Amino acid sequence: MSRNAKINSLLLLAVAALAVLPLVLGLGDHKEEPFAGADAEAERTITEIEPDYEPWFSPLYEPPSGEVESALFALQAAIGAGVLAYYFGLRRGRRQGEERAAAVRDAAEGD
Repeated sequence: MSRNAKINSLLLLAVAALAVLPLVLGLGDHKEEPFAGADAEAERTITEIEPDYEPWFSPLYEPPSGEVESALFALQAAIGAGVLAYYFGLRRGRRQGEERAAAVRDAAEGD
């Protein structure tokens, strides 16, 4: 197995562990919504500290359910990952093209 394959396997195992361990260890079992997002936790804490607090802004779009909200968040993450992958792929392709052009130029000068 190549070095890159070992690193990729270890990274995949680490990601799987991060996803599965909280479920196996029962983290958050004492909560009503054990895996609520940070926004929900912050809102709950603020209303505990200051019950009369009114937010400065209201959402432009309120999804009809938590599932739709999760799907939109996943879509946002996928688009972001696609943009990053495109950028890094473009950079790598340009670098490889420059290296090939330099190799061809060096070979032509050597003749």
